[in-house]
Amino acid sequence: MLIPVVIVISAMWLPVALLFLGKGEAKGTGFATAVVGALVLIGSMVHTAVFKDPVVPTLLFMHGTFYCCVAWALMTGQQDLRSVGNVALATALVSTIFMVLFMTGGPVVEGGKQLVAPSNYLALGCAGYAALTFMVWLNAFGKFSAKALAWSLIIWVVVGLWIPGFWLMAAGKLPF
Repeated sequence: MLIPVVIVISAMWLPVALLFLGKGEAKGTGFATAVVGALVLIGSMVHTAVFKDPVVPTLLFMHGTFYCCVAWALMTGQQDLRSVGNVALATALVSTIFMVLFMTGGPVVEGGKQLVAPSNYLALGCAGYAALTFMVWLNAFGKFSAKALAWSLIIWVVVGLWIPGFWLMAAGKLPF
């Protein structure tokens, strides 16, 4: 379930990046972002229910909520994006916490198991997601260039979405 969710997120990031580069319009991009946000929320709930995995879907649920906030701002033409920036900040902090969990494996839980298996790639992914959402937060407050954010999103579509998504689909495991 997570592979299609990770791939479909690029249908939000890439159009938003292109919009920031002047190659799109807000309402259509907002609608695409809303669809992606809804799919991420639904996918994370389904994954939690079917695979009894509360960890990765929690990260996705936070991002899906953020995507829905971005969608609303784009579709309604909001000029003051500080509220979206504040959701981006919360999302960045959650991604940072997940980065630490994936680096360390988290605490030892009942039965002597770690909360999650340590994963260098998932830690890298969470670091990238945290960086991007910190950039969105700064951009919303006029402290980071929309053009730099756009190029960061485009690069991270490949590194943080397509490489892990397609690699996982083809090889059955993450790149490293």
